[in-house]
Amino acid sequence: MGHSDSQNLGGEARVSRRLLLRGLAGAAYAGGLMAGRARAQTRLDDRSLEALMRETDRGEFGQSFDQASRTIHMPKASAPTLSPTTAETTERAVAIYDAIVARGGWRKVPKVEELKLGMRHPSVVDLRARLSVSGDLDPSAVGNDIYDSYVEEAVRRFQARHGLNIDGIVREATLDAMNVPATTRRDQLKINIERLRTLSTNLGPRYVVANIPAARVEAIQNDVVVSRHAAVAGKPDRPSPDINSRIVQINFNPYWTVPASIVRKDLIPKMQDQPDYLTENHIRILDSHQKELKPADINWYSEEATNYTFKQDPGAKNSLGSIRINFPSPYGVYMHDTPLKNLFGDDFRFHSSGCMRVQNVRELVVWLLDETKGWPAAEIDSVIKSGERKDAQLAKPVPLHWVYVTAWAASDGVVQFREDIYGRDGLGAPAIPPTTKL
Repeated sequence: MGHSDSQNLGGEARVSRRLLLRGLAGAAYAGGLMAGRARAQTRLDDRSLEALMRETDRGEFGQSFDQASRTIHMPKASAPTLSPTTAETTERAVAIYDAIVARGGWRKVPKVEELKLGMRHPSVVDLRARLSVSGDLDPSAVGNDIYDSYVEEAVRRFQARHGLNIDGIVREATLDAMNVPATTRRDQLKINIERLRTLSTNLGPRYVVANIPAARVEAIQNDVVVSRHAAVAGKPDRPSPDINSRIVQINFNPYWTVPASIVRKDLIPKMQDQPDYLTENHIRILDSHQKELKPADINWYSEEATNYTFKQDPGAKNSLGSIRINFPSPYGVYMHDTPLKNLFGDDFRFHSSGCMRVQNVRELVVWLLDETKGWPAAEIDSVIKSGERKDAQLAKPVPLHWVYVTAWAASDGVVQFREDIYGRDGLGAPAIPPTTKL
């Protein structure tokens, strides 16, 4: 037997196996749907089909195995929020949601504490129906109360499209986003088309976009996302501003000069409750002559503290972490690292006073300094590790856009939504309620 014959037989074996598995899965799933009222059979079908799907997904032909059950695919990691085509693809999405609204929208999913793989619950019937209307679950997969692997994958797609943690489990945040009416989602798309038309022109080959409602930062080159970062944006009462600027400088191991607004709103109340707060966090008080004062010298029950400068030394507790990204703006904000890495795992990431904290900021900085001589990745790592105060001027400033986009369809065609955290859409309160973290 020749090598090519062996390859052909191997290919035939793979095709036969594929057909066999598809036949088994199709028969099992069809049987499950027909026996949706017969719960014992559905449970057997669910577990066997789940195991079959997971096994084949690991194989070389698994990528398209259950595509027949998917109307919407996962958002592509390489598809930018802002590109020259975003306005056009979003317009096409409006037509899809107009049709959903015309058919009556989607039903609400009743409140439950948690729904996840393997559970049986009456609310799963409503969940399946809801996911089917938005295209996350195939319409043929509705009608039973078992949370099987098809439902789990549909929930993952929904979570990805709404900027939620992708774990395939329905909890409060996912449920709240699901129960936003179809008319609201359709109107969000319409409102954002005008924003996108303004924002998606003359972007250039290399730029950074921070989408505030998504609390996400993207580095984009030639209309492809080269790195994407979770972010922490401004609180609803201290919103991050819209910005069109250029990144010009990176500060390594920076000092942090506390803005006057934070001194007034945060630092004074904190010192009233925790008199050792400044000392523990290595924040020094300086008068107009740069003379250092002691915390005990200040009357913290008055506005006296606003007359001084508060400067935090570089180090592990520095609020800016090890990196600050600078750009000209009239708002005095910037992008930076943070010691509070846990915040990046939240669904609700609006805790700052207007600046933007960036997850894995070192990766973004390596890309920003890629065209700047003397700043390879190894040098960046060395400077961060040393703790030395050092600045890097970008040889070519990189355009930066902080934007407010709550609904869009990127170049991959997947329709995405984020909550109108600052109430700028005018369509009602956000689905995810604001919370406060110090």
